[in-house]
Amino acid sequence: MIKKLLHLFYQNKITMFTNKNEMIKENDTSGAVNIIGVGTVINGDIQSKGDIRIDGTLKGAVKTSGKVVVGQAGIIEGDIDCNNADIAGTLNAKISVAQLLSLKATAKLTGDLVTNKLAIEPGAAFTGHCSMGAVIKDIKHVEKTTAKEKTA
Repeated sequence: MIKKLLHLFYQNKITMFTNKNEMIKENDTSGAVNIIGVGTVINGDIQSKGDIRIDGTLKGAVKTSGKVVVGQAGIIEGDIDCNNADIAGTLNAKISVAQLLSLKATAKLTGDLVTNKLAIEPGAAFTGHCSMGAVIKDIKHVEKTTAKEKTA
């Protein structure tokens, strides 16, 4: 019996000496950082509540309520939807950022971007269309209105 309890404890199946508030904090993944390392290739979409750093290659979409960081060696071929983003690698995608999109000097972005604020360092390459500032709020408002009209 004790061996079984210890086994479950070490597998994080049970928690000892804690209260409900601490257990909730353990299950909260919004502070998690997910890393795709150099040399890693992923084919598929990623959804997360935490931050994501990509130094490898992703062929698929990224959706997170956190921050997306693409390192110098990072490549993304797919859509990105996030709260903040720092791009230093290569993007062939449509990127939607709720707050700040930062294109570093080594960034190469081909595709459309929608963001509230944009920072571009000298040397960054961007080819596509850009919508930013109050336009985003208007777009989201129009999308919600259109959705209500379709369902009514």
